[in-house]
Amino acid sequence: METSMRELTADEEELVAYAREIVDTHGDGEAGIHTMGAAVRGADGRMHGGINVFHFTGGPCAELVALGNARASGARELVAIVAVGDGGRGPVNPCGRDRQVLLDFHPGIRVILPTTDGLRSVRNEELMPYATRWTPEDGAGTVLEEG
Repeated sequence: METSMRELTADEEELVAYAREIVDTHGDGEAGIHTMGAAVRGADGRMHGGINVFHFTGGPCAELVALGNARASGARELVAIVAVGDGGRGPVNPCGRDRQVLLDFHPGIRVILPTTDGLRSVRNEELMPYATRWTPEDGAGTVLEEG
């Protein structure tokens, strides 16, 4: 299977900087409760941010908060997403739950993540080979095949 992984575009680099600004500005520093900032870019070019909401019973990741913020702002088609850790950690890979939500609602979104070759952008579908996609239309899963 040919991969869509590539170096970041200027728009994706701007998205990383925006997510970093969110966590640096709105994180809790040493308390470490709000430790991740995220940003998504809509097809219209607007950026939407989020920060994780920690609670001992669980809570949404920064990526899910950013997705909700984008939707609340009217953005339905999203083209890129990134999560950045506090304390200078930089971009991190999305967790499994985030990957599944992205697959279900934005399968073609580009995810910015760290690799051994530096930051790269890849289509979320490639992070989930052989995944089952939930579709709101039929409420059932659709198995995605690699290739």
